[in-house]
Amino acid sequence: MDEILTTKAETGIPGLDDVLAGGFTRRHVFLLEGSPGTGKTTIALQFLIEGARLNERCLYISLSETDEELRDAAASHDLEISDNIEIFELVPPESLLDADQQQSLLYSSDLELGETTKLIFEAFERVKPNRVVIDSLSEIRLLAQSSLRYRRQILALKHYFSRSNATVLLLDDMTADNLDKTVHSVVHGVIYLEQLAPDYGSERRRLRVIKYRGQSFRGGFHDFIIQKGGIAVFPRLRAVEHKTGFERTTLSSGIEEFDELLGGGIGRGSSTLLIGPAGTGKSLFALQFVDAAVKRGEKAAVFIFDEELGLLFSRTKAMGLDLERLRDQGLMHIEQLDAAELSPGEFAQRVRNRVASFDAKTVVIDSINGYQASMPEENALILHMHELLQYLNRQGANTYLTVAQHGLVGDMKSPVDVTYLADSVILLRYFEALGKVRRAVSVIKKRTGRHEHTIREYRISENGLTLGDPLTEFQGVLRGVPTFVGERQSVLQILDKDSSDSQ
Repeated sequence: MDEILTTKAETGIPGLDDVLAGGFTRRHVFLLEGSPGTGKTTIALQFLIEGARLNERCLYISLSETDEELRDAAASHDLEISDNIEIFELVPPESLLDADQQQSLLYSSDLELGETTKLIFEAFERVKPNRVVIDSLSEIRLLAQSSLRYRRQILALKHYFSRSNATVLLLDDMTADNLDKTVHSVVHGVIYLEQLAPDYGSERRRLRVIKYRGQSFRGGFHDFIIQKGGIAVFPRLRAVEHKTGFERTTLSSGIEEFDELLGGGIGRGSSTLLIGPAGTGKSLFALQFVDAAVKRGEKAAVFIFDEELGLLFSRTKAMGLDLERLRDQGLMHIEQLDAAELSPGEFAQRVRNRVASFDAKTVVIDSINGYQASMPEENALILHMHELLQYLNRQGANTYLTVAQHGLVGDMKSPVDVTYLADSVILLRYFEALGKVRRAVSVIKKRTGRHEHTIREYRISENGLTLGDPLTEFQGVLRGVPTFVGERQSVLQILDKDSSDSQ
């Protein structure tokens, strides 16, 4: 038992233990607060279940829910309350519920609060637990009726538990008085749970450690979800904590002309942004890098926000890229994401898991427009993207992001500017020439080395992507309506090439 009492009390929730730097410090009292429905009871049950797994004695003191309700709640999350966990359902004495037995000279709250405290202490002495949950403080606050008496009661509980070597978790649903922070100054640590309701989509939950005496912790908000098996917490990503060594080589795109435009290829451990209007082939360019990575013997992970996978498989297969086969052979992981059901923290964790467990060295996020939909605000998107890209770069992985701009030709705008975050930026454009709509590609930024400053026309056909020579005889391609400045003979050659391509 001495070994148990000299270590931290893990919660059994890996992400939460990471946020808490190992769990709750033993022999102390902690507060878990949040509105109803934020997940307090589920965290408390997992905390006790983890203790029972370690053969610790556990006690759940309930002032608001019955034994049956708690067991039903645990079963709904596939959690099992073992024999090492005793649920003590604290109900007021029958005399306090009988109107004829109410005292007239003394306040009934004096009797109720004293009786409640006595029952709590008696249950504790009988079980002698290592872990205790009291649910909830709102009931004690209502019985106390004043802030002073409430504070005295909490101090009494704290001093009593501090002499017993127990780790105590107090739950507060914040329904009695949201402005009353009495317990904050008394307890050893405070965890705040929050539930957000976006205009569209499922609710979002997040937590924050407000206070933890004598202990470092991971600050800020951390997304979490309630699922089968309990709570899953996604600690806020800090790229500086994840650095690995790798050789910074140059990687080919698999298309010679494209490599020439890129100055030889893309640097290992860098991020690339593909930006352009809808239909220019941003996804296809990104998947071209996936195909090249698989041919090098590497694995890739593709995260799709905008397109249905069946449609993506069929249209890319028609261009000679069989994504379904790559997935079935275990060479590529691909999943379709619903921005309305996914928090930024969960998405970042999914990417991290694929890089770590699947050993993916190429990551595609298609598109930032869909990713932005899961963000509460634009500033959050920039911060999330910065940490995620830095993390992937430090793992030696190459990241390819797509952004759809508003408009088709001429002056176009992006929903969010992330060009400064990416190491390379590839610009795709439509332009009109000789009575046809054409596509042009250029590299406007590359931190990892040189690149061509030319603009090349590209075509999408059943053979996939093909790039031509630099468009040296056109001026104003990026504006959408260029001016031809070459010789007449060049125009005839272009028309002949168009005619042969269409046959």
